[in-house]
Amino acid sequence: MMRAGVITLSDKGSKGQREDVSGKLVRDMLKDAGICVDIYEIIPDEHDLIVSTLKNWCDSKELSLIVTTGGTGVSPRDVTPDATLKVIEKEIPGMAEVMRMKSLEKTPHAMISRAVAGIRGKTLIVNLPGSPGGVKDCLSAIIAALPHAIQKISGDMSECA
Repeated sequence: MMRAGVITLSDKGSKGQREDVSGKLVRDMLKDAGICVDIYEIIPDEHDLIVSTLKNWCDSKELSLIVTTGGTGVSPRDVTPDATLKVIEKEIPGMAEVMRMKSLEKTPHAMISRAVAGIRGKTLIVNLPGSPGGVKDCLSAIIAALPHAIQKISGDMSECA
């Protein structure tokens, strides 16, 4: 069973000033794909807190997948990709590229997304946008590849052909 964690990055959400629709949507979509969400948290858009949370979840929670939502744009408080890049050991640019391509079908603003995906240890980390529509479009674009990616990251040596 694949185990996942979901982190919503939101200053207002972490203070209870905004309902976290996007994080709940991520949880529901992962559950529908057969991925168990063990941990869910809303934290503010603070670079060091994001780094420490990602490291802790990867290194001690034995999660196969961490999905973040929020903080992928270009505003001064959008630091999720920067924090993720500090944590990962290998980047998987194809996932971010596919998410941006899918999003571009709906909005030209997708081209300013800085979302990244990558690996730390045996954990796949994927950044999603903060809007529910962006979550749905981006996660739908990559969800079919997640089980295979997670198997390979966890050490599956079988042939891919």
